Amino acid sequence: MILPLIIAGCDTQAPMAEDFIPDYQGIETKLLDGDLVQFNVAMTKAQSPENVAQYAECAAARYTLIRGFGFARHVRTNVEIEGGVWRADAVYTISPSLPAGLKTIDAEVTVQNCTEKGIPTV
Repeated sequence: MILPLIIAGCDTQAPMAEDFIPDYQGIETKLLDGDLVQFNVAMTKAQSPENVAQYAECAAARYTLIRGFGFARHVRTNVEIEGGVWRADAVYTISPSLPAGLKTIDAEVTVQNCTEKGIPTV
């Protein structure tokens, strides 16, 4: 009877999603051409490439609003990790109306979602 209690006491628990506390390292933006914008973001403590890609999307959404536009379309995102630092290099087009394409975002809605999730924007 004592053996199961000893084993249970030694159990280590895997980190839970609610234990995820990222450290956002900053956002750099670069206007490439007219409506084409590049976002470079960095963070530590990410759980997956999606975390840093979402950080870049939040930056793109806020930048879109700052420029007076309402929508953005995702062009590409490259993610890499080196020495525990996750980096994303993402490119978006920004526009006043919903652009053609499958990966479009409504900037206002996206910024609101980012705020609720605690993800910083530009």
